[in-house]
Amino acid sequence: MKLKKKLNEIVFGTDTFSGKLFDIILIVFILVSVFSIILDSVPLFHRKYNEIFTILEWFFTIAFTIEYFLRLFISDRPIKYAFSFFGIVDLISFIPTYLSLIIANTHYLLVIRVLRLLRIFRILKLMSFIKQGEIILLALKQSRNKILVFLFAVINLVIIIGAVMYVIEGEKNGFTSIPRSIYWAIVTLTTVGYGDISPKTPVGQFLASLIMIVGYAIIAVPTGIVTSQITNVSIKKSRAKVCPNCNYKDFEPDSKYCRKCGEKLEGLSR
Repeated sequence: MKLKKKLNEIVFGTDTFSGKLFDIILIVFILVSVFSIILDSVPLFHRKYNEIFTILEWFFTIAFTIEYFLRLFISDRPIKYAFSFFGIVDLISFIPTYLSLIIANTHYLLVIRVLRLLRIFRILKLMSFIKQGEIILLALKQSRNKILVFLFAVINLVIIIGAVMYVIEGEKNGFTSIPRSIYWAIVTLTTVGYGDISPKTPVGQFLASLIMIVGYAIIAVPTGIVTSQITNVSIKKSRAKVCPNCNYKDFEPDSKYCRKCGEKLEGLSR
Protein backbone atom coordinates (compact mmCIF):
# COMPACT_ATOMS: atom_id res chain seq x y z
CA MET A 1 0.00 0.00 0.00
CA LYS A 2 2.88 2.36 0.76
CA LEU A 3 4.42 1.60 -2.64
CA LYS A 4 1.08 2.17 -4.38
CA LYS A 5 0.62 5.48 -2.54
CA LYS A 6 4.13 6.60 -3.46
CA LEU A 7 3.60 5.67 -7.12
CA ASN A 8 0.29 7.53 -7.09
CA GLU A 9 2.06 10.69 -5.90
CA ILE A 10 4.65 10.36 -8.66
CA VAL A 11 2.33 9.51 -11.56
CA PHE A 12 -0.76 11.59 -10.73
CA GLY A 13 0.76 14.25 -8.48
CA THR A 14 2.29 17.52 -9.64
CA ASP A 15 3.23 19.14 -6.33
CA THR A 16 6.21 16.92 -5.47
CA PHE A 17 9.64 16.97 -7.10
CA SER A 18 9.32 13.35 -8.23
CA GLY A 19 5.86 14.03 -9.68
CA LYS A 20 7.07 17.04 -11.65
CA LEU A 21 10.12 15.10 -12.87
CA PHE A 22 7.89 12.24 -14.05
CA ASP A 23 5.65 14.67 -15.95
CA ILE A 24 8.62 16.43 -17.56
CA ILE A 25 10.10 13.09 -18.70
CA LEU A 26 6.68 12.09 -20.04
CA ILE A 27 6.39 15.33 -22.04
CA VAL A 28 9.89 14.84 -23.49
CA PHE A 29 8.97 11.26 -24.49
CA ILE A 30 5.78 12.49 -26.17
CA LEU A 31 7.56 15.27 -28.11
CA VAL A 32 10.42 13.03 -29.27
CA SER A 33 8.07 10.21 -30.29
CA VAL A 34 5.76 12.50 -32.28
CA PHE A 35 8.73 14.23 -33.93
CA SER A 36 10.29 10.87 -34.92
CA ILE A 37 6.98 9.68 -36.43
CA ILE A 38 6.72 12.86 -38.51
CA LEU A 39 10.31 12.51 -39.75
CA ASP A 40 9.76 8.82 -40.53
CA SER A 41 7.04 9.82 -43.03
CA VAL A 42 9.65 11.75 -45.07
CA PRO A 43 10.99 9.30 -47.73
CA LEU A 44 14.61 10.51 -47.45
CA PHE A 45 14.74 10.09 -43.66
CA HIS A 46 12.77 6.83 -43.83
CA ARG A 47 15.35 5.25 -46.15
CA LYS A 48 18.38 6.41 -44.15
CA TYR A 49 17.16 6.04 -40.56
CA ASN A 50 14.38 3.46 -40.76
CA GLU A 51 16.00 1.17 -38.16
CA ILE A 52 16.47 4.02 -35.69
CA PHE A 53 12.86 5.15 -36.12
CA THR A 54 11.65 1.58 -35.59
CA ILE A 55 13.67 1.19 -32.39
CA LEU A 56 12.42 4.55 -31.08
CA GLU A 57 8.83 3.70 -31.96
CA TRP A 58 8.89 0.41 -30.05
CA PHE A 59 10.78 1.95 -27.13
CA PHE A 60 8.18 4.68 -26.66
CA THR A 61 5.30 2.27 -27.30
CA ILE A 62 6.49 -0.12 -24.59
CA ALA A 63 7.13 2.82 -22.23
CA PHE A 64 3.61 4.24 -22.78
CA THR A 65 2.09 0.76 -22.46
CA ILE A 66 3.76 0.24 -19.08
CA GLU A 67 2.72 3.74 -18.00
CA TYR A 68 -0.92 3.12 -18.98
CA PHE A 69 -1.22 -0.12 -17.02
CA LEU A 70 0.66 1.47 -14.12
CA ARG A 71 -1.94 4.26 -14.03
CA LEU A 72 -4.70 1.63 -14.00
CA PHE A 73 -3.00 -0.25 -11.16
CA ILE A 74 -2.40 2.70 -8.84
CA SER A 75 -5.58 4.64 -9.65
CA ASP A 76 -8.19 4.74 -6.89
CA ARG A 77 -10.89 4.41 -9.55
CA PRO A 78 -9.30 2.56 -12.50
CA ILE A 79 -12.55 2.17 -14.46
CA LYS A 80 -13.20 5.91 -14.27
CA TYR A 81 -9.64 6.63 -15.47
CA ALA A 82 -9.92 4.08 -18.32
CA PHE A 83 -13.05 5.77 -19.71
CA SER A 84 -11.93 9.34 -19.05
CA PHE A 85 -10.65 11.58 -21.86
CA PHE A 86 -7.00 11.20 -20.84
CA GLY A 87 -7.46 7.47 -20.22
CA ILE A 88 -8.73 6.92 -23.76
CA VAL A 89 -5.99 9.13 -25.25
CA ASP A 90 -3.35 7.23 -23.24
CA LEU A 91 -4.72 3.94 -24.57
CA ILE A 92 -4.84 4.86 -28.24
CA SER A 93 -1.39 6.47 -28.02
CA PHE A 94 0.28 3.05 -28.23
CA ILE A 95 -2.31 0.77 -29.90
CA PRO A 96 -1.39 1.79 -33.53
CA THR A 97 2.09 0.27 -33.12
CA TYR A 98 0.65 -3.14 -32.27
CA LEU A 99 -1.95 -2.67 -34.99
CA SER A 100 0.81 -2.02 -37.53
CA LEU A 101 1.85 -5.68 -37.16
CA ILE A 102 -1.43 -6.52 -38.93
CA ILE A 103 -2.22 -3.40 -40.98
CA ALA A 104 0.66 -1.56 -42.68
CA ASN A 105 1.39 2.13 -41.98
CA THR A 106 -1.09 2.41 -39.11
CA HIS A 107 1.82 3.36 -36.84
CA TYR A 108 1.68 6.86 -38.34
CA LEU A 109 -1.54 7.33 -36.36
CA LEU A 110 0.69 7.53 -33.30
CA VAL A 111 0.83 11.29 -33.84
CA ILE A 112 -2.34 11.27 -31.73
CA ARG A 113 0.11 11.20 -28.82
CA VAL A 114 0.32 14.96 -29.24
CA LEU A 115 -3.03 15.14 -27.42
CA ARG A 116 -1.24 13.94 -24.31
CA LEU A 117 0.49 17.32 -24.19
CA LEU A 118 -2.80 18.72 -22.87
CA ARG A 119 -1.50 17.56 -19.50
CA ILE A 120 0.93 20.47 -19.65
CA PHE A 121 -1.94 22.75 -18.57
CA ARG A 122 -2.32 20.72 -15.38
CA ILE A 123 1.42 20.40 -14.82
CA LEU A 124 2.13 24.12 -15.23
CA LYS A 125 -0.99 25.09 -13.26
CA LEU A 126 -2.47 26.89 -16.28
CA MET A 127 -6.02 26.40 -15.04
CA SER A 128 -7.19 29.72 -16.48
CA PHE A 129 -6.63 28.30 -19.98
CA ILE A 130 -8.70 25.25 -19.10
CA LYS A 131 -11.51 27.47 -17.83
CA GLN A 132 -11.47 29.44 -21.09
CA GLY A 133 -11.69 26.14 -22.94
CA GLU A 134 -14.69 25.17 -20.83
CA ILE A 135 -16.41 28.43 -21.86
CA ILE A 136 -15.89 27.57 -25.55
CA LEU A 137 -17.19 24.02 -25.07
CA LEU A 138 -20.24 25.29 -23.19
CA ALA A 139 -20.91 27.85 -25.93
CA LEU A 140 -20.68 25.15 -28.61
CA LYS A 141 -23.05 22.94 -26.63
CA GLN A 142 -25.60 25.72 -26.26
CA SER A 143 -25.28 26.60 -29.97
CA ARG A 144 -25.71 23.04 -31.26
CA ASN A 145 -29.40 23.38 -32.16
CA LYS A 146 -28.83 26.55 -34.16
CA ILE A 147 -25.82 25.04 -35.90
CA LEU A 148 -27.72 21.83 -36.74
CA VAL A 149 -30.52 23.87 -38.32
CA PHE A 150 -27.91 25.87 -40.25
CA LEU A 151 -26.17 22.69 -41.48
CA PHE A 152 -29.51 21.20 -42.53
CA ALA A 153 -30.24 24.32 -44.60
CA VAL A 154 -26.77 24.21 -46.18
CA ILE A 155 -27.15 20.51 -47.07
CA ASN A 156 -30.45 21.22 -48.80
CA LEU A 157 -28.88 24.15 -50.63
CA VAL A 158 -25.91 22.19 -52.02
CA ILE A 159 -28.18 19.34 -53.14
CA ILE A 160 -30.36 21.78 -55.09
CA ILE A 161 -27.36 23.63 -56.54
CA GLY A 162 -25.70 20.35 -57.50
CA ALA A 163 -28.81 19.16 -59.34
CA VAL A 164 -29.18 22.49 -61.17
CA MET A 165 -25.51 22.51 -62.25
CA TYR A 166 -25.82 18.93 -63.45
CA VAL A 167 -28.68 20.00 -65.70
CA ILE A 168 -26.92 23.18 -66.91
CA GLU A 169 -23.40 21.83 -67.50
CA GLY A 170 -23.94 18.12 -68.09
CA GLU A 171 -21.42 15.29 -68.44
CA LYS A 172 -19.48 16.94 -71.25
CA ASN A 173 -18.24 19.68 -68.87
CA GLY A 174 -17.22 17.30 -66.06
CA PHE A 175 -20.49 17.25 -64.10
CA THR A 176 -20.93 13.53 -64.66
CA SER A 177 -23.50 12.93 -61.91
CA ILE A 178 -25.51 14.76 -59.28
CA PRO A 179 -23.22 13.53 -56.41
CA ARG A 180 -20.20 14.92 -58.28
CA SER A 181 -22.09 18.16 -58.87
CA ILE A 182 -22.92 18.33 -55.17
CA TYR A 183 -19.20 17.92 -54.43
CA TRP A 184 -18.52 20.90 -56.72
CA ALA A 185 -21.25 22.91 -54.96
CA ILE A 186 -19.70 22.21 -51.53
CA VAL A 187 -16.21 23.16 -52.74
CA THR A 188 -17.51 26.35 -54.33
CA LEU A 189 -19.83 27.33 -51.50
CA THR A 190 -17.01 27.03 -48.95
CA THR A 191 -14.81 29.15 -51.28
CA VAL A 192 -12.16 26.40 -51.39
CA GLY A 193 -12.19 26.11 -55.19
CA TYR A 194 -9.98 23.14 -56.07
CA GLY A 195 -10.52 23.76 -59.77
CA ASP A 196 -10.80 20.07 -60.72
CA ILE A 197 -14.34 20.78 -61.97
CA SER A 198 -15.45 24.14 -63.33
CA PRO A 199 -18.47 25.37 -65.28
CA LYS A 200 -17.94 26.14 -68.96
CA THR A 201 -21.27 27.66 -70.01
CA PRO A 202 -22.14 31.34 -69.33
CA VAL A 203 -25.19 30.35 -67.28
CA GLY A 204 -23.13 27.93 -65.19
CA GLN A 205 -20.42 30.51 -64.60
CA PHE A 206 -23.00 33.11 -63.58
CA LEU A 207 -24.54 30.67 -61.09
CA ALA A 208 -21.08 29.79 -59.77
CA SER A 209 -20.37 33.50 -59.19
CA LEU A 210 -23.55 33.84 -57.14
CA ILE A 211 -22.67 30.74 -55.11
CA MET A 212 -19.21 32.13 -54.33
CA ILE A 213 -20.70 35.39 -53.06
CA VAL A 214 -23.28 33.52 -50.96
CA GLY A 215 -20.47 31.35 -49.62
CA TYR A 216 -18.84 34.27 -47.80
CA ALA A 217 -22.12 35.05 -46.03
CA ILE A 218 -22.71 31.39 -45.13
CA ILE A 219 -19.25 31.00 -43.58
CA ALA A 220 -19.95 33.97 -41.30
CA VAL A 221 -23.20 32.50 -39.91
CA PRO A 222 -21.81 29.71 -37.63
CA THR A 223 -18.99 32.01 -36.56
CA GLY A 224 -21.49 34.64 -35.46
CA ILE A 225 -23.64 32.05 -33.66
CA VAL A 226 -20.74 30.64 -31.63
CA THR A 227 -19.18 34.06 -30.97
CA SER A 228 -22.42 35.49 -29.59
CA GLN A 229 -22.91 32.40 -27.43
CA ILE A 230 -19.34 32.68 -26.06
CA THR A 231 -20.06 36.31 -25.16
CA ASN A 232 -23.30 35.33 -23.39
CA VAL A 233 -21.60 32.53 -21.43
CA SER A 234 -18.73 34.83 -20.43
CA ILE A 235 -21.15 37.53 -19.24
CA LYS A 236 -23.16 35.00 -17.22
CA LYS A 237 -20.00 33.67 -15.58
CA SER A 238 -18.76 37.15 -14.76
CA ARG A 239 -22.13 38.18 -13.30
CA ALA A 240 -22.21 35.00 -11.22
CA LYS A 241 -19.25 36.32 -9.20
CA VAL A 242 -19.95 38.28 -6.06
CA CYS A 243 -17.30 39.82 -3.86
CA PRO A 244 -17.65 38.30 -0.35
CA ASN A 245 -16.23 41.45 1.19
CA CYS A 246 -18.15 44.33 -0.46
CA ASN A 247 -20.84 42.47 -2.51
CA TYR A 248 -19.65 44.11 -5.74
CA LYS A 249 -21.00 42.21 -8.78
CA ASP A 250 -19.88 43.82 -12.05
CA PHE A 251 -16.76 41.86 -13.09
CA GLU A 252 -14.99 40.93 -16.31
CA PRO A 253 -15.22 37.21 -17.32
CA ASP A 254 -11.60 36.49 -16.29
CA SER A 255 -11.61 38.59 -13.09
CA LYS A 256 -9.96 36.90 -10.11
CA TYR A 257 -9.95 39.82 -7.67
CA CYS A 258 -12.52 42.45 -6.82
CA ARG A 259 -11.80 45.70 -8.63
CA LYS A 260 -13.32 47.61 -5.72
CA CYS A 261 -11.66 46.12 -2.63
CA GLY A 262 -9.16 43.57 -3.95
CA GLU A 263 -10.81 40.49 -2.42
CA LYS A 264 -10.19 37.13 -4.18
CA LEU A 265 -13.14 36.01 -6.35
CA GLU A 266 -12.11 32.61 -7.72
CA GLY A 267 -14.54 29.81 -6.85
CA LEU A 268 -17.26 32.18 -5.56
CA SER A 269 -20.73 32.43 -7.04
CA ARG A 270 -23.92 34.26 -6.29
